[in-house]
Amino acid sequence: MAELATIARPYAEALYQVAKKHDVKAWGQALDALALVAQDADLRSFADNPKVSAEQVFSVMTAAAKLTLAPELQNFLRAVIDNGRLAALPAVVDQFHVLANAAAGVADAQIFSAYPIEPAQLADVVATLEKRFGRKLEAHVQLEPALIGGIRVVVGDEVLDTSVKARLDRMKVALTA
Repeated sequence: MAELATIARPYAEALYQVAKKHDVKAWGQALDALALVAQDADLRSFADNPKVSAEQVFSVMTAAAKLTLAPELQNFLRAVIDNGRLAALPAVVDQFHVLANAAAGVADAQIFSAYPIEPAQLADVVATLEKRFGRKLEAHVQLEPALIGGIRVVVGDEVLDTSVKARLDRMKVALTA
């Protein structure tokens, strides 16, 4: 998906430059909601319909996201819709977060766990992971029962897999080699 990333980069950079003048965190939350709506296949089909106007798509998206957008975000969303880049919106939001996190000295950590993690446990895990990866982390937990137990952590292009499933896979390879 290098092409999608290439399309998303200028949007994300421009959006971040404007967001720096406002509340970057609030903008990030609004963009997350818009990206979630933009991922819906039915909405994309609706937006691709030639009988549907850009203003109708804008209205449906803001209603579905249940947001009141700042004027700058409204302009951004309209530009994305007018230019037929709705499919790229999730990639734009991802790159926006990368820029915001880099400026704040933070990296996103996607933590996959077989079971829910209590807030106190999560704080301990994040503290340990911050030492391991050598940077401040913003943790996002996602349940993945197929791991059986343990966690798998993805920070950028680095992966730390301490799950039971990974250990079983390594044992299988060792025993069949």
